[in-house]
Amino acid sequence: MKGDVHDIGKNIVGVVLGCNNYDIIDLGVMVPADRILRTAREQQADLIGLSGLITPSLDEMVHVATEMERQGFRLPLLIGGATTSRKHTSVKIAPAYGAETVHVLDASRAVDVVGQLLSRDAREPFMRRVRDEQEADRRRYEALQDREILPYEEARRRRLALDWDRTPPARPSFLRSRILGDVPLSELVPYIDWTPFFHVWELRGTYPAILDHPEQGAAARDLLRAGQDLLERMVREGWVTARGVYGFYPANSDGDDIVIFTDDQRRQELLRFHTLRQQTPAADGRPRLALADFVAPHGTRRSDYLGAFAVTTGFGLDRLVRRFERDLDDYSAILAKALADRLAEAFAERLHEIARRDWSYGEKEHLSKEDLIKGRYRGIRPAPGYPACPDHSEKRILWDLLEVQGVAGISLTESCAMDPAASVSGLYFSHPEARYFAVGKIGRDQVAAYAARKGMPLEEVERWLGPNLAYDPRSSDAPTVQRR
Repeated sequence: MKGDVHDIGKNIVGVVLGCNNYDIIDLGVMVPADRILRTAREQQADLIGLSGLITPSLDEMVHVATEMERQGFRLPLLIGGATTSRKHTSVKIAPAYGAETVHVLDASRAVDVVGQLLSRDAREPFMRRVRDEQEADRRRYEALQDREILPYEEARRRRLALDWDRTPPARPSFLRSRILGDVPLSELVPYIDWTPFFHVWELRGTYPAILDHPEQGAAARDLLRAGQDLLERMVREGWVTARGVYGFYPANSDGDDIVIFTDDQRRQELLRFHTLRQQTPAADGRPRLALADFVAPHGTRRSDYLGAFAVTTGFGLDRLVRRFERDLDDYSAILAKALADRLAEAFAERLHEIARRDWSYGEKEHLSKEDLIKGRYRGIRPAPGYPACPDHSEKRILWDLLEVQGVAGISLTESCAMDPAASVSGLYFSHPEARYFAVGKIGRDQVAAYAARKGMPLEEVERWLGPNLAYDPRSSDAPTVQRR
């Protein structure tokens, strides 16, 4: 979709369908709606498939569906990608388009779905089942809109209360940023988590246990062998480059914002990150969390700090992929992209280990690689766009803070996807009680306050936070709130 640079899943679907005698017109990445629809008309396509990984792609899919309806299309529309779901397709996309709209869970289902949609006999029974499922999804969604959430002010009163006197913040060994250029790939390989590598190929299981799986073991072993062979060549011949930037900054929380100061005197604000707070009630009285809770409030007079990072292993990858594609070796092209993603995550893991030592509290760590993969260390590194901070637009603040594009060469698309795609970014929190969580559904009261804090129009913020809204932005009715 427009604004999205991730295409591994889409490419696998194309290969699978191509191997089953379908002609695929692959438009690549960052494709706007008008080009998709113009090409479909010119090439007399039988179906249109949309793929996306980041949440802003969901809105773009609704836009494409709306345009297809406006322009009189009646081709089946297929929806796929990691950020998509059957529920979102049922509730948001299918109602915008009058013809067949189907969510395809993964590449292994694509052939069956396409076959039924193009079969004169199977199409109507198949779509009858799909429409029944979508109607049921919409009814469940509407029922959930009456789910109680806490008023924002009540959720703020239930914030996590930390004893900053008992656990004073650790001070980093340096402030501002450090640039990492041409990091040896061999340094990153030991930090690779191989489990997600198998998931790319829809082999579900945990590494290394998946290698002995009675049904998937043989395929997993073959895939690992091919992946490690190609990885060894990528490392030996330097086919991709690893570079990044990280740093530490004086910080204190101000309500649900995290204020970054120009220096440790803390007299002048440099910028601020905006965090979101859980509003769904907790029956056991657990605090309603926001990431700002893990940074010492300004009123405590404690000097706290926030870390930030951005890394990539994607430079050189496009050239490598084009070489494989010229040789008609789609398998190696997809394999190389999957390996670059694993190297980027390994870079993030390795850099977090370095950062914890730079921050002093990790100097005595003695953790195995398995311990690192399972996060058995102090602190967290949440990324904008993920459950604890679902707003991708916060990456723009991170980019300003670290000057990411200038020093590391990683750019942001209009949807705040990182380019190259094999990139990872986020924030470092050092408090021992910092933990990952999901913000979940939030109310109009918090969204309005958040938009005001960010200085953005409410409608724009609602687009960025669409999957988290506990209300329909098109409705004037506020969701039910619960006072306790």
